[in-house]
Formats: sequence, C-alpha cells, structure tokens
Amino acid sequence: MRAALPALMATLLLAAPVFAASLDVAWWRDGKMEVRQLRQGGTAPLPFDGTRQVPLASLWKLFVYVYASDNKVAMPDYRCGGRDPEEVYCCDAGQSIGHDAALAQSCGPFFSPQRLMIAATPWRRYWTARLGSAPAGDFAWLADPAQLAPGRLVRLDSLLRALDSIPAASRVDAEAALLRVVLDGRGAGTARWFGSQLRVKTYSWHEQRRTDERIGGAAGWLADGTPIWFGGAGGSSNVFEQWAPRLAASLPPVGAADDGGCVVVDYFKRYPIRAVRGERGVAVPGPLNGRYHVQFENGQNLALRSSGELMLLQEKGGRPQLRGRFGVNEYVARVLDREASTDEPEAAKALAIAARTYLQQNAVSVAGCQQIADSSATQRVSPSPATPAALAIARWTDQLIVDGVTVRYHSTLSSEGTMAWSEAVRQARQGKHYDELLATAYPGGALSTFGNTGARCRRLAQNEDWLARSVPRWQRVLLREAGYEAPPQAPLVCALSSGAPYSEQSRNRIFMRPLATREDRITLAHEYLHLGLRRHPRGQDEEYVERLARRLVDLNLEAL
Repeated sequence: MRAALPALMATLLLAAPVFAASLDVAWWRDGKMEVRQLRQGGTAPLPFDGTRQVPLASLWKLFVYVYASDNKVAMPDYRCGGRDPEEVYCCDAGQSIGHDAALAQSCGPFFSPQRLMIAATPWRRYWTARLGSAPAGDFAWLADPAQLAPGRLVRLDSLLRALDSIPAASRVDAEAALLRVVLDGRGAGTARWFGSQLRVKTYSWHEQRRTDERIGGAAGWLADGTPIWFGGAGGSSNVFEQWAPRLAASLPPVGAADDGGCVVVDYFKRYPIRAVRGERGVAVPGPLNGRYHVQFENGQNLALRSSGELMLLQEKGGRPQLRGRFGVNEYVARVLDREASTDEPEAAKALAIAARTYLQQNAVSVAGCQQIADSSATQRVSPSPATPAALAIARWTDQLIVDGVTVRYHSTLSSEGTMAWSEAVRQARQGKHYDELLATAYPGGALSTFGNTGARCRRLAQNEDWLARSVPRWQRVLLREAGYEAPPQAPLVCALSSGAPYSEQSRNRIFMRPLATREDRITLAHEYLHLGLRRHPRGQDEEYVERLARRLVDLNLEAL
C-alpha cells in the first residue's frame, strides 16, 4: 500500500470487508429491464424495478470515456502530482496514466470534463442523437458534463437505457479497457467465473440514508452488448469477491458477438494437394461453397465444408493451395476442434487461450491480417466450420491470452512452457479451473487481453522518418537538458482526426497531422520532448518545451 494514502482512504481500504446478504442485478434487453435478487441468508430484500434511484458514483467516468473516444477528443495522459487524494486510483506521484488504465482503475482526475475541455453544447448534441431526444426528465443527469457528480441519483432504467444507446462501434474501446477489471482490477481473480463476458465499470459509494455504510458493484455491458448493473453492500471489490460465482451463474445467456480480428490460414503446408473435388467435379480457383474432398499427393482424402471462407488458389507450377480467412474466435474454435475437444470445458478454455496466445506470438502481419500456416509444427486448424461447442468456448474466452511467457502445447507431452492436453484434461477432471491449468503449465505467465488498440493508430510514415533523421542531430543539445531520457523505442506517430496534437506517454505514441509546414515540425519536436521528459517536472512546462522544440527544429535547418 502506498505510504502517502490519506488517512480516510487508508481507513476505508483497511476496514474489515462488509458482506452483503443480497445482490441486486438488472439488465436491459429487447426494450425492457429484467431483475434478479441473489440471497445469502438474512431477510428477503425489498423488490425493485426501473424506478429505483441508484447513485451515479464513479460510473460518470464511463460516459466521459465513451464520449471522448467516439468524438476523437484528445485524452492525453494524466500526470500524478501527489496532492489530490483521488490520485490513489491513478498512479504514484511523478508517474502518468493513460485513458484505458484510467477507466479500469477509476481515475477521476483523468476524466475531468474541464481537463479534457469537453463543452456542454457538443456533449448535449451527442447524447441527444443517442437517446432520440434532448437529455431531460429521466436523462437530465446527462444534460451537462459539468453536472456529473458521484452523489447524483439516477433512475436505474435510465442508466441502462443510456448504456443501451451506445452502439457497438462506440463502446469497443471502453469494453477492451474494462476487460481488465476481472483480471487485475477490483474484480481481480474473478475471470475464472466470467471469462471475457463481463465488461463493466466498478463503483463504490455510500448509502443514501446511512452514509457510514458503503455500497458497491459495477455497470457496463455483457460481451453481446447487453447493458447490465449490479450492486450490494460493501465496496466493489467485496461484491466481486463474495458474489462472483453466483453472479456469473445468474447472468442471462450471452448471444453471439461480432468476431473481431482477421486470421489467414494456409492449409496443408506439409501435405501437397493433388486436387479439390466438389459436387460438380474438380473445383476451379476461387471461393469454395459447399462440400468438397481434398485429394493429397500421398493418396489420402479429406472431406470439408466451406461457405466462402475457404479460397482455392493455384501456386506456381499449377499446384492447388487452400487458404482460409476467419475472425479470431472462429480460428481459435477450429484449432480446438482439430487439436482437442470440448468434452472437458475447463481444459478446453485453457487450450483456447493457449491457441489464441500462440497465434499472437507466431503469426505474421499481412495486409491487416494475422497469417499462419496450418501444420503440426504450428497449430492445426480444422478446414470445416467450427462446432457450436468450440465456438462457444472461443467466445467465452474472447481476447484472453497468457502474457509474459512463450506459449506452446502438445497432445501428450508436457515440458517447460508447454501444456499437454492430456494433462489438462486429467486436472480438469479433478476439479481444476482453466486459470489453474494455465498457471500450472505457464508458471511465469499471467492472464491478459489481446486487445485491438493498435488499430487506433494510423501511422504517418513521413512524420516518423523525419523524426528518425532529426533525433540524432538533437542529441548534443538534449543530453545537456536536465531530466531528458531518450524513449526506449522510436515513438509511433499517429494521424490525428480532430483536436489538438498530443503525446500518449504510456504507449510511446504521438498524435498529430501530416507534416506540411515548419510549425508542424515544431509540433512533432514538442510532443517528442514530452515523451523524453516524461519523468521530469520540466516535461509539464509548456513554455520551456515549446522554446526547446523551436531550437531543435532550427538545428535541422543549420544542418542543411
């Protein structure tokens, strides 16, 4: 625990956990709200419906995040100064936090509408478009960003309808950030029960009439976009710890979500194909639709089905080649069908996560897709559509990977860094959960997420090239500047759609427009200096940084 915690916060964090006798759960689906009340002894809880008033608490940060992300509002990293008690949820003094971590950790100062320069008029216009009318009546709490306050009471059905108004494309970044909650946030350790099905922002507040009693829970979405809220006595961490297994079992069935990502599979790389035959004879190059038989040069045959996801190509020399193109979860499910089975669900979950990790670690990037060969030397991939059971496992583990170690697996032989499927099945039959199987097989690894944040950066090659040529010329000046540390890697320079240029220190990225003028070059030098001075107070002195940036650009002119 940080030594600088304020006395009040330390008291709250160190107090004995409060356990709730009941947990209230609500979700919005098909235009109506459904509720569940989970009990653990005690008297029966009071029933509730959509008119129930619940505190907004820290859920306001989720709406600010969605608005800023959807409208391309610059969200520069927040640097902790050590004076604001709320920074206990952000970072240590002198350190910085980015927008995804700030949402998962509930860093209030990061999302201050004033800091992000969010104006009332575009905010109101945005939520009017989402809700179908101006935020008024039940939605008055969304009318003005300056009026968002933790103590504000909100009708529960209003909160869920507001979450329901956010389309999938607008919530994708928030969902990716909130997956961290059950991994290493306030729900740490509960991914065992939820997998990747829960994408929620946690909250903790006090009872309206009994301010000495805390309430906590979370709100957000299930993997298929269903808005959900739950709450009970105690802080959010206590709620997750106490209720995770029963809450997971009480959630509504989660529908199929869009399969993200793109995987290209080159089939049968070790087994030359003689011909591919369909119902009308030898197949011609192009998409395959229907049932086919693949005839190999070694005399073997294999039946498969395709609905256009498989393509028959012709290599040089006329030899047939099969190539598939899938979403990541379809790919993982096909690996599961080919390499193992779903008879033992916990072992299947572990293998699905291992397969997704192997893909991430070994595929090559080609035209925006991950490309990998179907081979016993890599991963074998079923050429037929994934079975429903395998696809359900892949979706339940969506985006989950093992981070920090090299991941391999084998059917029967286990070794360091290699999970044996037969051993995983044996342990699963003894009652082990998938996270325990992964911890045994990969003791140095940790559950993490394979997000799609890289897609947000459309790199500006001209800007990066200019910076790469310029930095060596600047070194004799920069090395004399107190606090300067060269970034460990060359920063990515990403296209900025709107707003002011900024640097993202936690990801070593700069967002700006293409180079066209001297002022653009000064801007790039300016944001580079923010990265180089990220650990020093001078990095926050805009006048100093601007003067130094202009001096550096002048050095480039002198070198011509």
